[in-house]
Amino acid sequence: MGRTTSEHAAPATADTPPRVVKRRPKNRRAQIAAESAAAFGAHGYHGVSMDDIARRLDISSTALYRHFPSKYALFREELLRLSGLAMTAVELPDDAVHWSPRERLDHVLTAVIDLTITNRPTVALARWERRYLEPADFHELINQFTTALAAIRALLREVRPELDGYDRAVRTVSILAMISSIGDHHATVSAKALAPLLKSTSWALIDADLSGESTAAPVDQAVPRPQPFKHELLLRKAVELFHERGYPNVSMEDIAVAADLSAASAVYRYYRSKSDLLAAAFRRAADRVSGAIAPAVSAAETPAQALGTLIDLYVTGSFEERALTFVYYAEFAHVDPADQVTLRHLQQLIITEWAELVARARPELSIGEARILVHASFSLVVDLARTFGDNGICPQHTVIRILQTIALGAPLQR
Repeated sequence: MGRTTSEHAAPATADTPPRVVKRRPKNRRAQIAAESAAAFGAHGYHGVSMDDIARRLDISSTALYRHFPSKYALFREELLRLSGLAMTAVELPDDAVHWSPRERLDHVLTAVIDLTITNRPTVALARWERRYLEPADFHELINQFTTALAAIRALLREVRPELDGYDRAVRTVSILAMISSIGDHHATVSAKALAPLLKSTSWALIDADLSGESTAAPVDQAVPRPQPFKHELLLRKAVELFHERGYPNVSMEDIAVAADLSAASAVYRYYRSKSDLLAAAFRRAADRVSGAIAPAVSAAETPAQALGTLIDLYVTGSFEERALTFVYYAEFAHVDPADQVTLRHLQQLIITEWAELVARARPELSIGEARILVHASFSLVVDLARTFGDNGICPQHTVIRILQTIALGAPLQR
């Protein structure tokens, strides 16, 4: 695409082939931004270098720096592009004043869903990599997404005025998190089916009755736990640090200090590398979920009952280990490739087991559509915890009913 024959090239002769002149495309800057966004989406911010981007474009690093001064500048541009698009998606046309509240909200949901599907390869950057933005850029990103959330929350108030502000906030975050979860995975359904699935699930979250008492046993944080073995302590401290700082910003020395070890060399008695620690954390998270499936299915009379049990256990476990649940989503790209293969296989087995239960409970859905909803259910717990924390706005039993609504179309009747 970047090579053309110059009109002013010397004429060809029998001994001289035509001289090909390389021209710089007029949209080179846009090409660079798009290619870097694709690279960040595939490998994460820390997994991509300027040389990588230059190679993808078949240009020199010098040519790349002519348009962008750094990798960070490219990263910032993509994230702020996404947040800017989110603000545009929630704008209503002038004639919307004549629409009903549900029509106005439906219009915005359609725009947000279309935007997310179009930008699916890089949506996960805004979800998991935004913490690597510099403070001023981070605040700009958050302010723009907050503006978009506020617009949807205001429309939701028109549709369901009986809900209090906290309830509307929880539903709004749940809807956007559910829609944007398609950026976390590669499960596919036809474009014709994906948008309606996301739309109907959004409306299910809007219309659901999320009230009700918790059916899960409360977690008593005051009960003292026995001192873990050293390898367990290392794993716990590593996960906490990965959660707080991001995996690339944590050293083995940091982990050793957190675990009260004298030197980083002591960590290697238990784990081969920092990546080995990360893989061990991922196996822990996956084993927790996979180990619950067979007992839940065997004890249930219906697929919906089995899913209800699995959702209870998943949410309870996620509340107990919030840092581990976040790290599982945010840091997968940093696991060694060999471990990634094993972990992806285990994850796919879990997704398949849950999706088959969803499809059996909801025969109108294909297995592909069920997979989309299972992925959304898993990641939504992280989004809600990250947004609302432990302030009581989104308690455990509410999260359970939200996941039931996504997976089953409505909360379970107890």
